[in-house]
Amino acid sequence: MARSPTASAHYTGIAVAFHWVLAIAIICSLGVGLYMSDLPLSPMRLKLFNWHKWAGVTILVLSALRLLWRLGHRPPPDVAMPAWQARAAHATHLLLYVFFFAVPLSGWAYSSAAGFPIVWFGVLPLPDFVSPDKALAENLKEVHHVLAWLLGGLVVLHIAGALKHQLVDRDGLIGRMWPAR
Repeated sequence: MARSPTASAHYTGIAVAFHWVLAIAIICSLGVGLYMSDLPLSPMRLKLFNWHKWAGVTILVLSALRLLWRLGHRPPPDVAMPAWQARAAHATHLLLYVFFFAVPLSGWAYSSAAGFPIVWFGVLPLPDFVSPDKALAENLKEVHHVLAWLLGGLVVLHIAGALKHQLVDRDGLIGRMWPAR
């Protein structure tokens, strides 16, 4: 028996903003990452790599802020659902948070090992994680790609779950994270 969330079951405005800004940034970064990987060496590819790195660092910073916010602010009560769905939702959210950090950090480490420093928005040079090492860079590149694909799969699973609640269960779950009117 599903119950519809009430107005008090809505996430805070800050939590909603973090959710949607990160969602857009992650989806765009995954798209740019896929697109730029097959481009030949060119000024456009270099520009996209920089944008991708900037997005990754921004995602990392926003994820840290979101996690700090979440630790200090309890979410609204769960919508009634079978126990296995609640466990799956909590596990998916936990894994999303892990990948919010693992993907950008692995990209940063890869960039460092490849000898390409990250200068955030062309202004703030960030320290290298590791010294340049071609073999390590190749391994980290593969780690970054695998983690990014796993994050993409989790994003698809998260969206599918939200759509199932909206279109099949009709329990109002999406309204909890939708911007308030």
